[in-house]
Amino acid sequence: SDAMEAEEKPGSTCAGKSAEINSEPKDQISKMIKILSGEMAIELHLQFLIRNNNTDLMILKNTKDAVRNSVCHTATVIANSFMHCGTTSDQFLRDNLEWLARATNWAKFTATASLGVIHKGHEKEALQLMATYLPKDTSPGSAYQEGGGLYALGLIHANHGGDIIDYLLNQLKNASNDIVRHGGSLGLGLAAMGTARQDVYDLLKTNLYQDDAVTGEAAGLALGLVMLGSKNAQAIEDMVGYAQETQHEKILRGLAVGIALVMYGRMEEADALIESLCRDKDPILRRSGMYTVAMAYCGSGNNKAIRRLLHVAVSDVNDDVRRAAVESLGFILFRTPEQCPSVVSLLSESYNPHVRYGAAMALGICCAGTGNKEAINLLEPMTNDPVNYVRQGALIASALIMIQQTEITCPKVSQFRQLYSKVINDKHDDVMAKFGAILAQGILDAGGHNVTISLQSRTGHTHMPSVVGVLVFTQFWFWFPLSHFLSLAFTPTCVIGLNKDLKMPKVQYKSNCKPSTFAYPPPLEVPKEKEKEKVSTAVLSITAKAKKKEKEKEKEKKEEEKMEVDETEKKDEKEKKKEPEPNFQLLDNPARVMPAQLKVLTMTESCRYQPFKPLSIGGIIILKDTSEDMEELVEPVAAHGPKIEEEEQEPEPPEPFEYIDD
Repeated sequence: SDAMEAEEKPGSTCAGKSAEINSEPKDQISKMIKILSGEMAIELHLQFLIRNNNTDLMILKNTKDAVRNSVCHTATVIANSFMHCGTTSDQFLRDNLEWLARATNWAKFTATASLGVIHKGHEKEALQLMATYLPKDTSPGSAYQEGGGLYALGLIHANHGGDIIDYLLNQLKNASNDIVRHGGSLGLGLAAMGTARQDVYDLLKTNLYQDDAVTGEAAGLALGLVMLGSKNAQAIEDMVGYAQETQHEKILRGLAVGIALVMYGRMEEADALIESLCRDKDPILRRSGMYTVAMAYCGSGNNKAIRRLLHVAVSDVNDDVRRAAVESLGFILFRTPEQCPSVVSLLSESYNPHVRYGAAMALGICCAGTGNKEAINLLEPMTNDPVNYVRQGALIASALIMIQQTEITCPKVSQFRQLYSKVINDKHDDVMAKFGAILAQGILDAGGHNVTISLQSRTGHTHMPSVVGVLVFTQFWFWFPLSHFLSLAFTPTCVIGLNKDLKMPKVQYKSNCKPSTFAYPPPLEVPKEKEKEKVSTAVLSITAKAKKKEKEKEKEKKEEEKMEVDETEKKDEKEKKKEPEPNFQLLDNPARVMPAQLKVLTMTESCRYQPFKPLSIGGIIILKDTSEDMEELVEPVAAHGPKIEEEEQEPEPPEPFEYIDD
């Protein structure tokens, strides 16, 4: 209270004293702002993901060697960014620069933007990291690269724009090329997500009204991102009005999702708009109606909404609308994932392949990260569907469901892993199925095996960035670069303990179950080179018999020598096998703890730190230090990145010296 009084009365006589007292609350206030703004959590999650990165590069290498097609090339780049999401490790791209350079045009745009997924949350050095790819005043670079760079900046700062919003705003103002505008609009939409800033809205609207297909698609979507959940009447009027006027299908597609985002979480308030969209003669606007139902009622389990979607799924004349209606079921049911399989089981056997695809995606969205067995049983036959894009949907959905699951928590994981690599390596398989399998590999091992996908937070609230990310991700059907939006839904599975100074102390948590239950998947082994088989020549039966006798004699000799050695070796092996697995495991702070593992997590018995809230909540937890001794802190790790490393390695200038001539 002294401190507060001192702050209230700056004119008091004891100015010196008040200045001393004042510094303390200022420090506290700045800490509080850092926590509430989300900056603290983003920094800690970045530290956790860099430190615990456990990506298996062998999987990517095998995929890279197997693909021979530009679509699969793009898929591999996207899968790499998912696997390294937030870990700042671009090792795979550096090792394969020549391979990466094969990406041209929009593939180049997607590849550049993938750096934003890899560096997600690495906000401090974002502009330096992306400097080579951003538009410069001096010389015009590749438009695809510059557009991708701006989109990447948006992905790094998604839902936490801060200062970068103004940078992106200016870049978009000055952009003269539709590709750069496309990337700039997406980046700006991501950074200014949900801010409803008027200046951002006006600039995006100006870009939309240029009536350019490429710019308009991104601007329409970005308008929805900026006005997320605002139910702004003016925005709805502008967007729907323009959608009914424009001739460009691309612009319509962008607006279809944008309109839905404006109604995010608005429940019954969106009903009038939904009614009018569903009655529209344009199928893309009817599809927008389906997405609007999904966004307005997301996570509500509302029966009226489910009935509407099911009705459209079986009655609309347009395949895209039917597919969207079924996909949208996943967004409404995600609080009760066990209900979803029974709702979509009949649809998954529909005669219409688009409905089957929608059913697969609905299962993936609804049961994401749960390892739900019924959902997997429904998806399994769909991976052999006669229609290739249905297989694609089933493969991607299976990865969404089984992300971070182990053999013990979900026995079919390894079977699906083998299926993905079988599809990728089969020369005669279809490109669409391969695209699904490659993306599935990336999703299954996302964020260095340290993130999961969940549309709700650990406390059960709807997690807005996840819902938005997954909805826009489903649009990869039309436009591959939108796959990167899935990174918004990746949430780190960690327990991070902090002391009173918000630093990470060295502390261990005890997980009271066998380590293998939640272990990282074992890395792929490097295949041993097979010896070339000799072509057998014709052999006479007499010589064959003679050789056989000789071999048997040699074998007997060898076995006599081996006997003694063998027995001792076998004993060692048995002892190794017998070693029982412990019933607990100690995890270092910051620890990777799966949602299901939180129930069995405790502090160690002799620990000096006590958590202020139960560990089972997970996430970032403040610890109370019961000891007066010096604390050992966890050293922060440096992020990886192209520019900064090079600067560090610069040799020091020599010390001044005098040169004396002999």
